[in-house]
Amino acid sequence: MRHARLLLVLSFVTAGLASPQAQNKVSTVIAPTENLVVDGIPAIPASLADDVRRYNESRPANFADWHPARREMLISTRFGNTAQVHHVKLPGGARTQLTFFNEPIAGATFEPVQGRYFVFGKDVGGNEFAQLYRYDVADGRITLLTDGGRSQNGGTVWSTKGDRLAYGSTRRNGADRDLYVMNPADPKTDKLVMQVAGGGWQALDWSPDDSRLLVVEFASIAKSTLWVVDAANGQKTALTNPAEDVSYGAGVFSADGRGVYVTTDKDSEFQRLGYIDVATKQLTPLATDLKWDVEGFDLAQDGKTLALSVNEAGISKLYLFDTAARRLRPVTGVPNGVLGALSWHRNNRELAFSIASARSTSDVYSLDATSGAVTRWTESELGGLVASDLSEPELIRWKSFDGLEISGFYYKAPARFTGKRPVIINIHGGPEGQSRPSFIGRNNYFLNEQGVSIIYPNVRGSVGFGKTFVGLDNGMKREDSVKDIGALLDWIATRPELDATRVMVTGGSYGGYMTLAVSTMYSSRLRAAVDVVGISNFNTFLKNTESYRRDLRRVEYGDERDPKMAAFFDRMAPINNAQKIAHPLFVVQGGNDPRVPLSEAEQMVERVKQNQKPVWYLMAKDEGHGFAKKGNADFQFYATVMFVRRYLLEQDGAGSNQPR
Repeated sequence: MRHARLLLVLSFVTAGLASPQAQNKVSTVIAPTENLVVDGIPAIPASLADDVRRYNESRPANFADWHPARREMLISTRFGNTAQVHHVKLPGGARTQLTFFNEPIAGATFEPVQGRYFVFGKDVGGNEFAQLYRYDVADGRITLLTDGGRSQNGGTVWSTKGDRLAYGSTRRNGADRDLYVMNPADPKTDKLVMQVAGGGWQALDWSPDDSRLLVVEFASIAKSTLWVVDAANGQKTALTNPAEDVSYGAGVFSADGRGVYVTTDKDSEFQRLGYIDVATKQLTPLATDLKWDVEGFDLAQDGKTLALSVNEAGISKLYLFDTAARRLRPVTGVPNGVLGALSWHRNNRELAFSIASARSTSDVYSLDATSGAVTRWTESELGGLVASDLSEPELIRWKSFDGLEISGFYYKAPARFTGKRPVIINIHGGPEGQSRPSFIGRNNYFLNEQGVSIIYPNVRGSVGFGKTFVGLDNGMKREDSVKDIGALLDWIATRPELDATRVMVTGGSYGGYMTLAVSTMYSSRLRAAVDVVGISNFNTFLKNTESYRRDLRRVEYGDERDPKMAAFFDRMAPINNAQKIAHPLFVVQGGNDPRVPLSEAEQMVERVKQNQKPVWYLMAKDEGHGFAKKGNADFQFYATVMFVRRYLLEQDGAGSNQPR
């Protein structure tokens, strides 16, 4: 593999006496832990945990890295409260847990010659100040490799010889992501190689002779620059034009070091495969028959084959590209779904990847590129759910206010539920994200048990539909994406099977902002809303988000230092239009969130309380940008189920919430 990436089930029951006269009557509720702050949420009966249990117990498995010398791998999966690193020795084999932290571990990368140790990243309480650690396989000892402070460290890539690791760190000033190199076997070798300005820098690959690094500088999703950096002194040379509004994604040196394989939207609406000659800096498009985004690739160690994952209308398709013949061939036998973590074994024959679908949480597979055989390595639990009972989504389209076609994925409530069905609109974050037909986890409960249909829209600004579409919500066009949801409400009203009088909107991060904005613009057409780590005012958000993110976010949202933009932010801010929210609101927030700070939720909750409408608030002191610990996520789900039951599923004679 040429380059690597780093990229307690809790039960709470309290018993109390109903009255001094009835001391034998015990009331049980699900109580929050000491890390959860609860405001406005009524007592949750303990029986609810049993009602929803099988929807809480699914768990994914995601590929982390191959062992360099053996046909074994590291994966990330959860058997307690958080995802941890596990070792799998053969397909279908036992998952041996190696790390045992209270904080989740999402990735790990082996020392790429003998596999004597692996490196992983871990933060505290979701604060995203990840530190790098070394895990020694022989004795299980763990060593801190980085500064251990309030810095973000990651984006690791191994040298070809496997004796050095390049990574990015914000330790110098908290804002700029400088480039460092170390031998993880000896943390004292840590060296600052290149000092930069900005938080969007990342090493992508080492040249075959380890003299140079390929580095990307992200200015925004629409603009990035590739640099070739001298690994000894940090001197950098632009490989692409820094003045061009062109996006470069993945990048890796060719086996001879004379060129670089990249994904780019140069002269294209979509991210396509290309080859840049390092000497001439000329780009040659490759695999030009592909008309969708190349979402990821990996180059085999011998440089002969590229594996490509292509996002075709939300479904991932796997291809192999012969670099000598420059010939593309599709791979058959891979289950339909969303692919991730493409990674070649050093044997140049076997490719690992993770895949998830509407009926399967993420699992790890491998492809034998010689025989074409696809092997499943893990079979993750659905928590008692039956795959065939889970809904496959339908791709839907509707016209927005300006005639632009918007699409989304529509999960229909089972036919056994009678009458017009209530609807949840679930908006993705990003905003440069995309809703895709993947596993929706706990949300299957609302479909299967409560008969609620769910729509996952891809409003303007979503990726996967070309770079023009991505830019349609930038700056002062922000509210156009909110109007896309207004048009979806119109579409819902035309559907005979859906109840337009019972609609709830929800989303996380930027989807949380959209939830709040839709709530202010279309409150009369909503029954309820659930905002998860959402932005309530872009002025305060940009002021308080972590400094290493701020300039990158200004490119997308606008610069609050511009008086005209600041005035626009104030005019459209949900916090300044909160008086228009006439429906119940549930706000969920992590106390350590570095992206959307706690203050965004707190100010919104206090303001909406003035409307004399129900406001529920849940904050986890030990979480960041979303709840990663199972106990916290379970409590959030219990509360959300209560909220949906109380405020969305009320009947106006429009059918039954019970199946036939």
